[in-house]
Amino acid sequence: MRIIGGIFKGRKLFLPTDKKTRPLKDLAKEAIFNLINHSNKINCKIENSIILDLFAGTGSFGIECLSRKALKVIFFENYIEALKILEKNLNSLKNIKNYEVVQNDCFDLLKYEKIKLKFNIIFIDPPFKEIKINEIIEKIKERDMLRLNGIIIVHRHKNDKIKFTEKVNIIEERLYGISKISFLN
Repeated sequence: MRIIGGIFKGRKLFLPTDKKTRPLKDLAKEAIFNLINHSNKINCKIENSIILDLFAGTGSFGIECLSRKALKVIFFENYIEALKILEKNLNSLKNIKNYEVVQNDCFDLLKYEKIKLKFNIIFIDPPFKEIKINEIIEKIKERDMLRLNGIIIVHRHKNDKIKFTEKVNIIEERLYGISKISFLN
């Protein structure tokens, strides 16, 4: 696993040793960033954006955003083994300090008072077995956490059958290997 673009392009990221954390594969990550940069349906860019990375794991998505000059990234993760790898990956980025790591359950998002920001991109990458995705999406919408033209990106297994809440519009859905990537607003 590596950083695929930006100022840290090519840098390898540390991976978890256990199987409980499933890092975002390079193929899916590259596809996500290509769509953000080149789709006529998405009017949002990474540079100077504020990003929320939920179920951050090793930090692959948010670190990619930092490499591409995001203004700020907030990483939400509560699994201690993933947090150790996330911190190790972030510490390897010399002189990058425009991020925050929150050790908290993503389902407690509304209880986390420091999040008063509106985000350009909210990335949700829960374990594939997690079925309460709409609970988080509804909290995001209820709290009005997206900026104008902001997007929610959800990473699921390609066979996932969960239908998104009616509170969001599906802009684009793509399959990459075993991954299904949904872009919502």
